[in-house]
Amino acid sequence: MTLRVYLTGRASIEVDGDVVLSERQFRGRQERVAFAYLVRERGRPVTREELAAVLWPDEPPPAWQTGLSAIVSRLRALVARDELARRSLSISRGFGQYRLDLPSDTWVDVEAAVHAVDEAERRLRGDEARAAFGPAVVASSIARRPFLSGDDGGWVAQERRKLDRVRLRSLECLARVWLATEEPTLAVEAAAEALTLEPLRESSHRLLMQAHAAAGNPAEAVRAYHALRESLVSELGTDPSRETEALYLELIG
Repeated sequence: MTLRVYLTGRASIEVDGDVVLSERQFRGRQERVAFAYLVRERGRPVTREELAAVLWPDEPPPAWQTGLSAIVSRLRALVARDELARRSLSISRGFGQYRLDLPSDTWVDVEAAVHAVDEAERRLRGDEARAAFGPAVVASSIARRPFLSGDDGGWVAQERRKLDRVRLRSLECLARVWLATEEPTLAVEAAAEALTLEPLRESSHRLLMQAHAAAGNPAEAVRAYHALRESLVSELGTDPSRETEALYLELIG
């Protein structure tokens, strides 16, 4: 049996493609956040104080220990169902700590996205553009889904930033794949989307410049360079890197 845990989109657990724990079964946002945190920190004891800081990032309520105990008790009941118990999924507690254990072969979407983008970048370093396409698409697809939509605590925001980083890397991979496979229009789209996440990222700007040039639009490539230069000067008081300048000179040469 294959166990899959989804923390993006709708939080859920699947066993062999069947949803055995859906988001609507969590009783409120705190149960969902606690579940996600225990999944991400699985295999190690998490103290009550640590978990409480995630659930109540500003200040825990006076009766937080009682509230936390109730939240974890409900989560333990959710994962105690037969389909999950047979897979050795459990939440243990003792000595003021909680620990979630999952089978070693469990697939977790946010972790799969990181592995996929690492693989895409590895393939591209080996000049295997076509082999990089699949993992880059997987990483991009997962990373663009919302992480615990409706929650805005510090840990949730941190996880979202990590996913944004994965999405950015995957989009740059896709732009490089499209350039290598002579699909410059698609490369333009991927690079432009990457720049919506990090507008001053020079590597994305260089990909955009290369994509415009490959698409037969050198004027757009030059315009992209000047837009970057103006932004860097006005916002950071610096000029483009030598690598970006060299690409610009190559394009206008």
